[in-house]
Amino acid sequence: MNRLTTSEAEYELARFPEDPRDPFRAWDAADAYLLRRLEGADNTEPVDLSGTVAVVGDRWGALSTVLAEHRPVQIADSYLTQRATRANLERNGAGADAVRLLSARDAPPDRVDVLLVRVPKSLAFLEDQLHRLAPAVHAGTVVIGTGMVKEIHTSTLALFERIIGPTRTSLAVRKARLIFCTPDPAKARTPSPWPLRYELPEGIGPASGRTVTNHAGVFCADRLDIGTRFFLGHLPARSGPDRVVDLGCGNGVVGLSAALANPSARVTFIDESYQAVASAEETFRANTGPGAEADFLVGDGLSEVPPGSVDLVLNNPPFHSHQATTDATARAMFRGAHAALRPGGELWVVGNRHLGHHIRLRRIFGNCATVAGNPKFVVLRAVKR
Repeated sequence: MNRLTTSEAEYELARFPEDPRDPFRAWDAADAYLLRRLEGADNTEPVDLSGTVAVVGDRWGALSTVLAEHRPVQIADSYLTQRATRANLERNGAGADAVRLLSARDAPPDRVDVLLVRVPKSLAFLEDQLHRLAPAVHAGTVVIGTGMVKEIHTSTLALFERIIGPTRTSLAVRKARLIFCTPDPAKARTPSPWPLRYELPEGIGPASGRTVTNHAGVFCADRLDIGTRFFLGHLPARSGPDRVVDLGCGNGVVGLSAALANPSARVTFIDESYQAVASAEETFRANTGPGAEADFLVGDGLSEVPPGSVDLVLNNPPFHSHQATTDATARAMFRGAHAALRPGGELWVVGNRHLGHHIRLRRIFGNCATVAGNPKFVVLRAVKR
């Protein structure tokens, strides 16, 4: 738990899921800089927030919580962001309906009077959202972006300029900057170029040559990443009516390979990203027959999967949370897999060799074997006893 202080109040904020060992805050200097600008800091005029306020990319709900009295619309790709926002609203005395929560897959508001953008890690996601929101922006819309200096690049500003209108940046304050964009009503509003599709390379198993769909923001959206490629070459050979989970599914290539290799299996694709699960579903539907069945779940890992109900979990865990390097997500995934697996069920993990996942797996499962490795990656197998 940590506190964000504005000129009006103090807010208690936390990430989701809450972890007392998590050293990272639910807000940073970029959030605070934007909020000060909205209040009229540094001899500027306060921003009129009486119209429709849209907040894009609010990482843990800090911006939405502080602005709750203005009933903003939050647009996020993250299920965890939405859960954090609800929890932060509740702990700070705001009603559950104070913020309208939209996913990146939902239709945006028809009109936006104030557009606030927390610059995301993915430039593709920013591009997609600006295209989707551009028709709702008018000549009087106030458009302000915010991010840490290391997150704002020439390419970031170019997107605002190309899609919305003339763009400039502020001076840096505590390593954060603001982006000011003036909407140009004369700009042609073009559709988003996303999703992208590409053909998988040969030699990667059952999914070779299949077409993958990638919505904006999904990891490695224009090519097969090398870690997944290595994993696909070492997936377990199984048969029969297994319950399989592609945990942190991304575009669903791993789960698709498991389904093609074992048509009797039922695969559940899980990710906390709405864009990822949409990508996985489109990838699966495009490459399987009309009778093929699978489940697609946006959620917090395996928290909604019944304990002891799964035979096999396949996992390529992330080791970043936004800009922070952390193994917290991987640890949570491993613990969730242990709970969801039946006795004798297996968790197969691919990861960078230096991350030391085998140590955590042995602590949780009591065992861990190396299936395959190269100088960069390792595939690990842990069995629930």
